[in-house]
Amino acid sequence: MSLTMRPGPLAGSPGDEVNFSIDGPEHRLFMHDFPRRVRARFGGETVLDTERGQLLHETGLLPVLYVPEEDVRTDLLEKTDHTTHCPFKGDASYWTVRAGDRVSENAVWAYPEPKPETAWLRGFLAFYWRRMDAWYDEDEEVRGHLRDPFHRVDARDSSRHVRVLLDGEVIAETERPKVLSETGLPNRLYIPAADVRTDLLGESGKRTVCPYKGEATYWSLEGAEDAAWSYKEPLENALKVAGHLCFDHEALTIEAGPPRGA
Repeated sequence: MSLTMRPGPLAGSPGDEVNFSIDGPEHRLFMHDFPRRVRARFGGETVLDTERGQLLHETGLLPVLYVPEEDVRTDLLEKTDHTTHCPFKGDASYWTVRAGDRVSENAVWAYPEPKPETAWLRGFLAFYWRRMDAWYDEDEEVRGHLRDPFHRVDARDSSRHVRVLLDGEVIAETERPKVLSETGLPNRLYIPAADVRTDLLGESGKRTVCPYKGEATYWSLEGAEDAAWSYKEPLENALKVAGHLCFDHEALTIEAGPPRGA
């Protein structure tokens, strides 16, 4: 995301405050080595196992892992008639994965005859992430997608005075929030649970997974569904926001003053 979304250099229009120009198409592709072993499992079988994966960054898209054909269990793949065309990469062929009684249709694609400007795609296969049962980065299971090495998450202590109100009623107020900055996203203010009217909150059934922060649990207020979220067991880059809640809902008013001494 950090390279291919504004203001990244591979975005279609990265911005005006630069001292360089890129001589090339507005839609840009950049492929580089992924530094660790990656595996994918489906139906009890390891479908791919590679230490030679490549991350493809493409303007406006999340990075995609491409794997050498030699590192894929091609005996588990069945070619289909499905094809797609990419004006930047060429015509894609597709394969279904079959392992035991499990089938994942058109889960794999490749560019057997890529365009000359992307000839380096020849011999590589890509997988739809959610069509496999599990993915591993080294021996750690990964949820969501592989982490982009150019994407950052930073959580910092702050003395900003933050208030969250619903119809004029204070839901949360603190002078000790955490400011979480994530590449390509606006800053988020995380409030300690002790500074939140948790008696007004009810845990909802919604869950989301961020590859950089972990699994988020959502909380609702009367008249504001899924108004807040928290990470009960955040990943290493977001450990500081454990035990904190972040609010964002159109029904809420969020006031945030400058840090003390600013």
